[in-house]
Amino acid sequence: MFAALARLTTSRPRLLLISAFVLLALAAVVGRGAADELLGGGNEDPGSSSARAAAALDRDFPGSRPNFVLLVTPSGGSAGLDGPGTAADVKALTDRLAAEPGVTGVRSYWTTGSPTLRTDDGRSGLVLAHLEGRETAAADTLERIAPHYRGAQDGLDVRIGGMVAVQHDIQSTISEDLVRAELIALPITLLILVLVFGSAVAALLPLAVGLFAMFGTSAVLRAVASFTDVSVFALNLTTVLGLGLAVDYGLFVVRRYREELAGGADVPGAVAATLRTAGRTVLFSALTLAVSLAAMLVFPQYFLRSFAYAGIPVVLLAAVGALVVLPAALVLLGRRVDAGDIRKPLRRIGFLGRRRRASVEADGAENLAGTGWFRLSQAVMRRAPVVTVATVGGLLLLGLPFLGVQFGTADDRQLPTSAESRQVQQVIRDHVEGRPAGTIEIVARESTDSAARADYAARLSALPGVARVVGPEGVFRAGQLETAPGPAEAGRIAGAGAATSAYLSVVPAIEDLSPAGQELVRDVRATQAPSPVLVGGLTATIVDSKDAIADRLWIAGAIVLLATFVLVFLLSGSVVLPLLAIVFAALSLTAMFGAVVWVVQDGNLSDVLGFTPTGSIETALPVLMFCIAFGLSMDYGVFLLSRVREEYELTGDHRRSVAVGLARTGSIVTAAAAVMAVVMGAIGTSRVTNTMMLGGGLALAVLVDAFIVRSLLVPAVLGLFGERSWWAPRPLRRLHDRFGISESGPGPRGVPAAAGAVAGAGFGAGAGAEVGAEAEAAAGSAAGARHSVAVSTSSHESGAL
Repeated sequence: MFAALARLTTSRPRLLLISAFVLLALAAVVGRGAADELLGGGNEDPGSSSARAAAALDRDFPGSRPNFVLLVTPSGGSAGLDGPGTAADVKALTDRLAAEPGVTGVRSYWTTGSPTLRTDDGRSGLVLAHLEGRETAAADTLERIAPHYRGAQDGLDVRIGGMVAVQHDIQSTISEDLVRAELIALPITLLILVLVFGSAVAALLPLAVGLFAMFGTSAVLRAVASFTDVSVFALNLTTVLGLGLAVDYGLFVVRRYREELAGGADVPGAVAATLRTAGRTVLFSALTLAVSLAAMLVFPQYFLRSFAYAGIPVVLLAAVGALVVLPAALVLLGRRVDAGDIRKPLRRIGFLGRRRRASVEADGAENLAGTGWFRLSQAVMRRAPVVTVATVGGLLLLGLPFLGVQFGTADDRQLPTSAESRQVQQVIRDHVEGRPAGTIEIVARESTDSAARADYAARLSALPGVARVVGPEGVFRAGQLETAPGPAEAGRIAGAGAATSAYLSVVPAIEDLSPAGQELVRDVRATQAPSPVLVGGLTATIVDSKDAIADRLWIAGAIVLLATFVLVFLLSGSVVLPLLAIVFAALSLTAMFGAVVWVVQDGNLSDVLGFTPTGSIETALPVLMFCIAFGLSMDYGVFLLSRVREEYELTGDHRRSVAVGLARTGSIVTAAAAVMAVVMGAIGTSRVTNTMMLGGGLALAVLVDAFIVRSLLVPAVLGLFGERSWWAPRPLRRLHDRFGISESGPGPRGVPAAAGAVAGAGFGAGAGAEVGAEAEAAAGSAAGARHSVAVSTSSHESGAL
């Protein structure tokens, strides 16, 4: 496959680049305005009791679930909240609102007289309504009517809130923040790449691949959104992975290309060798990350599924850009890939110091012994037990706060305090009894005796944490009927005969979204009902979402771990290295999860970062962060292990192979991690807490993985395991001989001859004992040659040095 790809890129480079440019232009047109098609929710399980209760309420009791709130305050010159002038003004306002298409169930403090629809200071009252349709339709209605109801309205000051307004503000805020993040990330990324490559031309190549992936994924998201729900948060992943992976893959490909040129290869040969070596690593890395993201498809919530919709295309497009578009550009550029070295003027003024006499690309393994990465790996392996205990202990210590995690859902408080919808919801939270939009709704779909229903309502009202229960038989408090039924309560029965439906509202006396509020939902569901019921409401939605995630989490984890094991085995031929790679990736996530709880949940640094802690974190976000961070960690792990294995196949010297592999990839991985951290950190500047948590947490995970796990823990553990790192049972070794992937050129049975001595002993990464004594003899000369000169293109193609 890679030979065919090399022939294509070297024979048709202009055609490939023109085709890529045309596709990029089409994707930019199709993907324009993708954010407008995406949604701000998606945390509910569509098959849950709460989702079915919501559908029943919308069908049988239109307007029973208010998602649109007007906070009405009489202007200074009016007669007060209960004055006749205010009542007349509000009646005109509510009549106008009720006449709007797509608006149902309009009621207010002035029409019901309910004290639960006014603030406790008597300054403001509430108008509640339901905007019909799903999120897109409700958002369209909001955008149409909001300008006509916001602000001064005939003696009234009106502010808009409700869940529809909150989700709309989240969507618009994320879209604005995403533009700012891209403006921050792109120039810093370019600067880092210029410093790493020393060439403006080479630095621009990964950015071009990033734009190809980002624009292409935006077009894919817009197409997917035409037939299923997609979360607006997925756009953040498009930016993070599109730019970050393009840099990762671009760094690896361009670095290897320059290495091949420095070894004496011509341009076509260097491109072919690069695709056959670094190209395979990029492909494996992309497959590993794509599988990690695909695991989110097992969850029913479209919030999580959306990140698979965005992540899989952006990973694959970044890989296509790195394996097709980038090599075509390298063919046309040739040795001019090093043009535009803007570090020269910096060296003249002494800013960067004098240029090294030999670049890493030109160094053979022997010369790499003088580099800092080589010396670091040797020092780490000499003190492997101490380094292993210290790094593992430190990482576990950083992850300890996660033991106190509390899962919940993000509400309006993830918005900045300047958002109008948050201000309205905060007034309701602080000054309105019973949270009218936070009730637990119970729907009975079968005909039930009125006395039995009243007894059920009375028992519910006696539950701890319940303020009152409102049903067709009246208002119940503390197990007793408090108020006889009126017109509003009578309207809680619909239909006739066997099709009769009824619904009750359980008004909590506690914070509805808190852990106590979620426990109240479970208590309500555990209370014996006279007929089958559906329990819904926002808190019930959270409980069902958590249960759905918990039920499917093991499936997603199994998919990620099994696929990772298989892919790393195919790359390494070892059963030890895949297990170690999984452990390394898991340890790199500990600091991220600990920081999420310590900062976001517990509120440490909230004043500095400018967010409001709620005492819990969004249930779905740790799952998302795990899949992304685990995949990225494996991404860097594949880069390192592939070079270690390549050196090991050529020399059979395990410790030196680890040192050379780290020396070859250390600067690449750290530069890629720095760029990824910049991109994620830019996303983390978002004014929406969930997005800030996503970007900041992933940036921390990437930095920990690159600078601690890959630089210290991996060489230490590989030093401890020694040759056992390459062990595999004989049947699996034969399986790898047949189906495995090697970055080096083909020797006997597809493995370089130099690996035969070790493989025959049972530790090889892909060669069997069949290599024989001739291979063992060849190993010494191959190792010496490898340490003195860089591998040329012809040696890659023939498999010998």
